[in-house]
Amino acid sequence: MRGSPRARAIRGEGVTAPATPVDAAPRRPREAQGWRLLLDLFKLRIGVTIGATAAAGLAIAPASIEPLRGLALVLGVTLASAAAGAYNQYAERDLDRAMRRTRHRAFATGRLAPGPAWPIAIAAVALAGVGLAWYATNALAALHTALGAFTYGVVYTVWLKRRTAWNIVVGGAAGSFAVLAGAAAAGAATDGAVLAFAFAVFLWTPPHFWSLAIACRDDYAAAGVPMLPVVVGDVRAAQAVFWSAALLVAASFVLAFLGLSWLYAFAALGGGTFLMIRAVQLALEPTRVRAWGSFRASLVQLSLLVAAACA
Repeated sequence: MRGSPRARAIRGEGVTAPATPVDAAPRRPREAQGWRLLLDLFKLRIGVTIGATAAAGLAIAPASIEPLRGLALVLGVTLASAAAGAYNQYAERDLDRAMRRTRHRAFATGRLAPGPAWPIAIAAVALAGVGLAWYATNALAALHTALGAFTYGVVYTVWLKRRTAWNIVVGGAAGSFAVLAGAAAAGAATDGAVLAFAFAVFLWTPPHFWSLAIACRDDYAAAGVPMLPVVVGDVRAAQAVFWSAALLVAASFVLAFLGLSWLYAFAALGGGTFLMIRAVQLALEPTRVRAWGSFRASLVQLSLLVAAACA
């Protein structure tokens, strides 16, 4: 235990003191109520993003399906991903209470009381998403949908997050399964372009979440979560962001040589250039401001890739 990443995180080893005024505590967010509470609980913004990657997988596949079936598949993936996000909040309510960024979430504040009914309800939503994917398309698409939710909700949340600094590397497979679900719906889960895009989505997770972890490093250290900057420090984590971003950008260009349109190549160039500029800035100046810039650039880059792939 003394030598584990989690132990080092709890003792504060490798954690440097905040160096700039921007490290001041953020203002208290307005607590969500009603429907907004449910939207926040199920992390629908993340769910919609995962659903969009499924749509991209469907669009990249050389075959096609009826639009309504495709829409149902995307909805199923979104529901399953949203359920995984809700379970993430349920299982991490103790961590959320220790972090400024998340201490106002519903389970952390007690606005929603934890109990055995919640895992059952969340599982029902996940099964509804998987069942919809199966009913609208096929069993392989449903399997990929289930694997994506399981990877985020169980593999990342329960098995890895509290134990290893490499948690989000494995957790990145959740988005890749969504791409494969979309392609499997059209019977093309093993197509070369589909696999290349799924790999790019997998590579997107490290620079995205390591940038967030640098920006919120004090939060993760306070909660005892061994995210990479907590374990190795901001400087080395920023270098990891740079190299993982470079690998992501290189992988994103592979699809340009596998038959995707010039629009995709343009999106890969524009989004990749923007991300690399922010990653270089972070590597040279590993501060919270630069980390937030790299984090937002990764969102722009993925959005451009998905939109161009769907076009």
